[in-house]
Amino acid sequence: MTANSLRAEEFPAGPADRSGDEGGKGTTAPRPRRGRRILKWSAATLALLVIGTAGAGYVYYEHLNGNIRKARLNLGDSPVPVATPNAQGQTPLNILLIGSDSRNTAKDLKLGGSKGDVGRPPLADVQMLLHLSADRSNMSVISLPRDTMIPIPKCTDADTKKVYPALSLSMANESLGRGGPGCTVATWQQLTGVHIDHFMMVDFSGVVAMADAIGGVPVCVEDNVWSHTSSGHGSGLKLEKGTHPVKGKQALQWLRTRYGFEDGTDIGRTHAQHMYMNSMVRQLRANARLGNPGEMRKLAEAATDALTVDDGLGTVKKLYDLSMELQKVPTKGITMTTLPTVQWTQDHNRLVPAPNDAEQLISMVRDDDSLTSLAGKKPTPDPTSTDPAAPPAEIAVRVRNGTGTAMEAPAPQRASAIAQVLRTNGFTSASTDTTPAAEPDTEVLYSTADQEGDAQAVADALHIPLKRARQSDEVQGVTLVVGEDWRTGDTFPKTKPKKVPESAAVLNGEKTDACMKIQPGFTW
Repeated sequence: MTANSLRAEEFPAGPADRSGDEGGKGTTAPRPRRGRRILKWSAATLALLVIGTAGAGYVYYEHLNGNIRKARLNLGDSPVPVATPNAQGQTPLNILLIGSDSRNTAKDLKLGGSKGDVGRPPLADVQMLLHLSADRSNMSVISLPRDTMIPIPKCTDADTKKVYPALSLSMANESLGRGGPGCTVATWQQLTGVHIDHFMMVDFSGVVAMADAIGGVPVCVEDNVWSHTSSGHGSGLKLEKGTHPVKGKQALQWLRTRYGFEDGTDIGRTHAQHMYMNSMVRQLRANARLGNPGEMRKLAEAATDALTVDDGLGTVKKLYDLSMELQKVPTKGITMTTLPTVQWTQDHNRLVPAPNDAEQLISMVRDDDSLTSLAGKKPTPDPTSTDPAAPPAEIAVRVRNGTGTAMEAPAPQRASAIAQVLRTNGFTSASTDTTPAAEPDTEVLYSTADQEGDAQAVADALHIPLKRARQSDEVQGVTLVVGEDWRTGDTFPKTKPKKVPESAAVLNGEKTDACMKIQPGFTW
């Protein structure tokens, strides 16, 4: 299911509840992996800590590399094309952050769960898509509540070669137990149509180790809170009203708390995780203790030992390079969101993606739009070329018909029709091009920098947004691809101004006064 098929009517009646309390229980075959909670921001710190530990020499560097566990990026068989570079040749990065509830080590078992959980398939109880914009000016995070019901594709375990058949609908967190994090990556790609470049995963003990190494992360509650029920459910988090630094086991409790925050659902839990992540980023950037080589070495040890990553991030050097990219984003450019969902069954934790709002949010990430600017600030205007355009009659334009989709055949004679529209508008050299179009959306492509003005003139004549004119090695001259978003009409259809849906619960990285609401009945 791609993002444009997120429709409520596609979901059948709900199955029996398969989740536990704060951790949930899976029913699929095992593939234990080291997990990864939201502390992916630890990778951003690796930029600092690697510098701090560089003096320890090659032996220690190799030791850190040996700490990092690796797994295959994608276990599915339906790849999504990589993101298209922008007009400046810059490419966004999409990283899937996974938190595992695995209890397959003594440390993890001590921190949560029961002995009966040992050996069962791990669940991806935290799933966040981190999107780093092509120009590195902003970063968007979309959380998926763990019990959201979505399709899971066929996955093949890279080690055992076991094939897990596709599931038409299942809890999102079960993907991890179907071969490992690469199946969670495949699930997200199918759900969103967004190419995932990397994943980072950590488990219970990794969260605790990282929180301790950082020295604690400030969080806030509006009232005293105790996540505990008479039947023994809850994370055990107990905090007084106000702001407190949490670390160690208490940090893990914060990240796992459902009972006690907001309405007691996984939605509230994602909001608490976003608060923690933003606070951690601010803490890392302001923490003077990280200037101490001993402290940085401690953080380096904790970070590398906590992570399971894909091969593309499998060395300290690669994590360092990624952290350098992440640090380019100012805190005001960081936007946390939760995928909009609607309740599916009487169980208020059984959700499905909201038919319109979910696609609206996902499409913004796919299009590399800044959620920061679209969440109330002035959007960035379309780039205007400084390269003057030639007269229309002197611009040779080739037109391709790219209106076909997986569900629909190409609109007949579409390239010919738009070429005629261009000729009517003075582009007398417009012609058709039968080369298959790889781009799903309407774009004006040009081969050399001195054709940018010409390409924007073509876009302007047809009311195509100027940001859809970009340089490409796949064309010669100026080529207009008429995409699936323009199957009829002589001018490109007007689009409504983009806006982040309110149901996405936006939290900006610079908001320092965020404070969790407490669920009635969980105060003390």
